[in-house]
Amino acid sequence: MYAVIRTGGKQYRVAPGDVLRVEKLPQEDGSIEFTEVLAASIDSENGTNLAKPGSAKVLASVVDEGRAKKILVFHFKRKKQYKKLQGHRQSYTQVRINEIQVDGQSFTAAS
Repeated sequence: MYAVIRTGGKQYRVAPGDVLRVEKLPQEDGSIEFTEVLAASIDSENGTNLAKPGSAKVLASVVDEGRAKKILVFHFKRKKQYKKLQGHRQSYTQVRINEIQVDGQSFTAAS
């Protein structure tokens, strides 16, 4: 069982129990619901069936928040005496996927 979700302008393939870092998300109580599900699969005996993405949602909980390692951006133009150094640290939210709900079915992580 997996789903493809979109958050922060990126797409992620997630399964119950996965931990991933996404762009900084505002949350109130530590739980997040991803409703923008692009695709969802249901494992069956014959193979994999794709479900309608409009009827799916992914429930996750916040594990950690922080900032990534610094990335240095260096601009240089030769023979012009031009150099510019700039740093950037991207904020992130680390989430654990608890449950994927598709068409009334609920798939959770195996403990």
